[in-house]
Amino acid sequence: MQYLIVAFVAFMFSVFFSIGGVGSAIAIVPAMTWLGIPLMVAKPSGLFINTLSMLSATLKNIKHGKLDHRFGLPILVMATLFAPIGAYIGKFVPREWVLGIFIVFLLYSGTMMIFFRPMPKSDDGNHIIEGSLIGALAGFLGGLLGVGGGGIISPTLIILGHEPKKVAVTTALVVFFSSLSGFLTYWGMGTPDWKLLGVVSLSAVAGGWIGTHLMHFKMSSEQVKKAIGLILYLIALKIILEVL
Repeated sequence: MQYLIVAFVAFMFSVFFSIGGVGSAIAIVPAMTWLGIPLMVAKPSGLFINTLSMLSATLKNIKHGKLDHRFGLPILVMATLFAPIGAYIGKFVPREWVLGIFIVFLLYSGTMMIFFRPMPKSDDGNHIIEGSLIGALAGFLGGLLGVGGGGIISPTLIILGHEPKKVAVTTALVVFFSSLSGFLTYWGMGTPDWKLLGVVSLSAVAGGWIGTHLMHFKMSSEQVKKAIGLILYLIALKIILEVL
């Protein structure tokens, strides 16, 4: 019964967060801990869900010709490289510290999504350095927290002036690779629960496909930003109340 509840939660969050290309693990990991699943099991499960839902989203983006792989290549490479480092270090970080970092991560992402407006975008500047720095930070935190890093990548690119729907498409691709590399690291450490992963797999793929469809054809960029920001705040509040 517990796994069925997790599957339903994974489906709903995968629908919602694939709208912004963020990856639903940012919400699913804390939700799993509320349902009694140990954090070191929840984190690889969240990364696995991200991998499947973002693969589904990315394939749909490619099908509709929405993906510009060159735009996010530096972010993708660095996030994929740094996610295993964060995942390995996460094995030694106390749960209370992880939850504290989670709260900061959620509040930052939610605030960026809701309140900040994009800067005027210029074609000048070194986008390789910009993308590499964003990707390294997002990959490390994504691996450490089991969330894939989309909550760093998406709001940061939007603040830098990139169009939200283009950001969502690029972030989905990056989160797929960074989540996969982080998950493989947890797999190497022997922490995944394979029964749990099997139950949530179909839910994540279906949710990612539906959410991407809604993003492209039913929602505006501003709606995407504010909806995701609001739920990130609610999750942060829930964790704060539990910690206190």
